[in-house]
Amino acid sequence: MAGVDFMRKLLDASFPAPPIVETTDIWLTEVDVGRVVFEGRPSARFANPMGAIHGGWIATLLDSAMGCAVHAALDAGQAYTTVEMKTVFLRPVSEAGGILRCEAQVLHKGSRIASAEGKVFDVNGKLVAHGSETCLIMDVAGQAPR
Repeated sequence: MAGVDFMRKLLDASFPAPPIVETTDIWLTEVDVGRVVFEGRPSARFANPMGAIHGGWIATLLDSAMGCAVHAALDAGQAYTTVEMKTVFLRPVSEAGGILRCEAQVLHKGSRIASAEGKVFDVNGKLVAHGSETCLIMDVAGQAPR
C-alpha cells in the first residue's frame, strides 16, 4: 500500500502503534502526503543530569516525524531508511513546558533519495529545535530502485 495509506492506518489505529510510542511518549497526530505532525510529552524520564529534557529525546521526536513524512510520500512497494540526520537545538525543554509539536515535510523525493525537514514547537508556538534528514528509498526486497 502507499505510504500515506499505511500512516493513516496508524493514525486511526487500524494498525497498532509501534512499541516506541509507549517508550518515548511520542505519537502521530496528522498525516498527509509527504507531511506529518507528531506530538510528544517530555517527562522527567528523559531528563539529562541538568534537569532539562535530553537532546536525544528531542532528536527522536524529529527523526520520527521526518522519517514518517518520507514514509507518507512513498509509493506502494517502497520502504526507507534514514542515512543522515541533523538536529539544531534552540531552547531548553523541560517537563513543565508541556507537550511539544513536531511538523515535518518532505523537501525532495527522488527514485533513491528523499529529504525532509522538521520543526519542533512548544505549547506557546516557539521554535525549540529543527532538523533535516536524508533517507534512502528501497523496494520491499531491500534494494534501491534502478
